[in-house]
Amino acid sequence: MSTRDPSAREEGRTHWGRSLAVALPALLAAGGLGSAMATGALAVGLRIQDRPVDFTTSSLYGTQYGAAVVDQAVVRPDGSTGTERVLRMGFADGVINGLCLSQRQQIAGATYTLLLTLGDDDPGSWEIRTKNTVLDLRGATGVLDMDGVVDLNVNGADVKTVKDASGAYVVNPLDSPQHRFGIQARYAKFDRITGTAQDFQIPGLLTTPKLSLSVRPGAVACPAPAAPTGTPGTP
Repeated sequence: MSTRDPSAREEGRTHWGRSLAVALPALLAAGGLGSAMATGALAVGLRIQDRPVDFTTSSLYGTQYGAAVVDQAVVRPDGSTGTERVLRMGFADGVINGLCLSQRQQIAGATYTLLLTLGDDDPGSWEIRTKNTVLDLRGATGVLDMDGVVDLNVNGADVKTVKDASGAYVVNPLDSPQHRFGIQARYAKFDRITGTAQDFQIPGLLTTPKLSLSVRPGAVACPAPAAPTGTPGTP
């Protein structure tokens, strides 16, 4: 026979509910995602800059792809500042075949994970559309195919990828210094990506048919990306 007090069990549930209620707005603010919440389609800019974010996607396809090595400003856990060398990738117009973002936060001494998923469950739809996307990668694995005019080992400062308001390609938009490794291609397709981004920016426009946002207790990783099927549509 159990001697556990039912009222104590109920109190524990209430305590967890209060903790989650406190954690949710704190995580949204820390992740910079409060303005990204919507029911149905999302059509706003998205930026995650507070701290590294893990991500997975079945496939990313973009035009005017560029990448260069840069020094990204960071804030360390002790509050001090510094720089970290990352690979900054950008493309002017693109489509993404499903996207999951996972970011961990500490709230009142407990670990929570903010989990954001975009897109549908169809590995052949490339349903998310973006413009002027920039990723600062700490590391990533996947399969990269480039086509069109491809330049390897181009000076990082000469990479052109994102566009200005008039539609012209911006000179050195990745802010890479001279004598740094760079890549440029007219088209690029990056499949089954699993990575960590120091900075994740889609400042212009992101549209997706579905958005799911949840806060999970503990450290929760995004699911492994599925292999894409078919070919992406024109961005």
